[in-house]
Amino acid sequence: MLQTNQLKYALANQEIVFGLLSSIPSPLVVEMIGFAGYDFVILDMEHICVNPETLENMVRAAECAHITPLIRVPNAMPENILRALDCGAQGIVIPHVCNRTDAELAVSSARYYPLGCRGISGGRTTGFGTIDLPAYFERANSEIMVIIMIEDKEGVDNLDAILSVAGIDMVLEGAIDLSQSYGVPGQSQHPIVQSAIAKIATTCQHHDIPFCAVPRAANQLEKEKNQGTRAFLLGDDRGVSFRAMKAHLLGFQSS
Repeated sequence: MLQTNQLKYALANQEIVFGLLSSIPSPLVVEMIGFAGYDFVILDMEHICVNPETLENMVRAAECAHITPLIRVPNAMPENILRALDCGAQGIVIPHVCNRTDAELAVSSARYYPLGCRGISGGRTTGFGTIDLPAYFERANSEIMVIIMIEDKEGVDNLDAILSVAGIDMVLEGAIDLSQSYGVPGQSQHPIVQSAIAKIATTCQHHDIPFCAVPRAANQLEKEKNQGTRAFLLGDDRGVSFRAMKAHLLGFQSS
């Protein structure tokens, strides 16, 4: 059954929140992320091969660990968003939003009438019918988040038009793809990329929409906090796990 979206309410209360991208398709790993204390987890369907049953169990693991489960879908097509939300995600993350049309499609696909045209189904999101559909529609429209990623020059150029679409709950930057779009692939700290990210953050403030940063440099998190950013995605579980395992081994090898 759809739970209260703790991430959405934390952002509304101006709290600082931290999340992790889940690139390891494992419910156990999601459960660990929750018990480690993160506020939200983004389950990746864009770059990761994960079957629907495993994805649904990853959402269940997040619910058990009291962490907000978001799913990054491959694109804004309604069928992708529908399956992600029907398995219980409390929000969707849409990559490569480049214009107003992309944003409108994402919002419409994620919300029920009168805010959108999401397809209707029962199942676990309605407690298998223990919540009547009209009540569920109202709750889903209130609780489910629509999060867009700006990771193309076109998206940066169209920011005002994109963020004027009603129903966007958060904006996530994508510095690595931005670097490629600006002709400096892989250089996330390049001035032109950092300037684009600063523009995203500033435009989000202007539209009163939370901005989620991805700190990649030692002083970046503190700088972004001072500029008013309250949401941070701290890399992915593969990178964190690999670095921890490597440090663990090196600690024994050097003793």
